[in-house]
Amino acid sequence: MVFAISAVALSGSVWFGNAVFSKYRTKDTETSTDLGIIQTATLTLLGLIIGFIFSMAIARYDLRQTYEEAEANAIGTEFLRADLLPSKASENVKGLLNEYLDQRILFYSKQDHETARQINQRTIALENAMWNELLPVARTQSTPTIALVISGMNDVINSQGYTQAAWWNRIPTAAWWLMAAIAIGANILVGFGARNLKHNVGLFMIFPMMIAISFFLIADIDSPRGGVIRIDPRNLIDLKHNMNTVHSSAVPTGGKK
Repeated sequence: MVFAISAVALSGSVWFGNAVFSKYRTKDTETSTDLGIIQTATLTLLGLIIGFIFSMAIARYDLRQTYEEAEANAIGTEFLRADLLPSKASENVKGLLNEYLDQRILFYSKQDHETARQINQRTIALENAMWNELLPVARTQSTPTIALVISGMNDVINSQGYTQAAWWNRIPTAAWWLMAAIAIGANILVGFGARNLKHNVGLFMIFPMMIAISFFLIADIDSPRGGVIRIDPRNLIDLKHNMNTVHSSAVPTGGKK
């Protein structure tokens, strides 16, 4: 959508600059020199703005990846610390952590708004259930060991909050409008300076197409829920595999009673 709108708007800007403003262009050398200076300055500014916005998108993408790794570490650590709890509480907490991990993996998948809302609701419910499972133990056994388990659960819940905040942290709308305004102005200047646009339409359309592709790439990296470039929860999936392996090896397969 961003690519299509940008391609049409920027291509139209080149045409508009040539069709409407070209009649005000003079052929004297001084005017041509001034136009070249203005075009160069505008295109340079556009390149700097695109580079700056692109770096913002990359920084947010890297932050989401970092929090995915941190979330997997927090869940894996708490799964191991659950063995420090009494047997019944340990089993319940591990079962809830397993369900919780499934929801966290689903969080990174591509889905519609309603499904994402249901995943968030289920995640919050599981967090409350895990916390309520630990509260009776913490109140009756105030030991450093139990405090370590409580601290681990706090890290699990906090890591989910950090991840959600990183997914909400998008490029500001004002930055998009600023970049779009400069891009339109630059393309109008390209059209204004073109002398044979009708005979070289394909040549002059290269610039707006390149800008549209740049906008598409920035928007895609900045959209964690959809698009082509998305966060792959490799650490969470690997943790799920390891937890299932540990659980399977812990289940007795037979023997004398």
